[in-house]
Amino acid sequence: MTVETTFAVSGQHYLFNVQTFAHTVLALGGDAYAYALRDRTTQGVIDDVAGGKSDLGVLFQTSATADEVNAALDAAGLEFVELIQSAPRVALPKSHPMVNASSLSLEDMEDFPYLYFEQDEDSPVAFAEEALASVPRAKSIACTDRASLSELIVALNGYTVTSGILVGISDGAGLNTVPLDTDVKLHLGYVVRKGEALSDIGQRFVDTLKKNLEKYARF
Repeated sequence: MTVETTFAVSGQHYLFNVQTFAHTVLALGGDAYAYALRDRTTQGVIDDVAGGKSDLGVLFQTSATADEVNAALDAAGLEFVELIQSAPRVALPKSHPMVNASSLSLEDMEDFPYLYFEQDEDSPVAFAEEALASVPRAKSIACTDRASLSELIVALNGYTVTSGILVGISDGAGLNTVPLDTDVKLHLGYVVRKGEALSDIGQRFVDTLKKNLEKYARF
């Protein structure tokens, strides 16, 4: 059964998307509603917003991928609105032998499995949801689901590269983050169709997202 939604957000696999969406729904209240939160690949976020399936999309760029990502957004009739910059961090289990390091390089992690979110087959490496995704790894596992990725990191003593913004959601509870030794910066924000204003609900979501990012982002 297909239910027509009145507000929808598509996003990469970030915990702050979920928390922000939950806060928005709780603040709006109401006896009846039909909303949607969609975890997508980067191309999926672009397609959903460009095609009108979602009101906006939440994603990130890095200082190394921004030009290519923005070109793809422009070609799809979308624009990226930056909310905050952050620094990449290594997410790893609380029991990991490297968890107490003051910072980590990718070389420090080369003996451990690297978990990452799988993208569409034809997507460029710039669409990866992890900074420095182009660096070769000897051990790597692709996932399509955030909970599975988190569970595998813990089970395999692995790691991923993330924003480090792990807030309020159970499937990030088993992980800690350590600063990654890199000059690359993350640019976190949202995408919308060019020339279209956000709805009242959309603006409420964006305002809440910005507050969450400013509260929890690490540098």
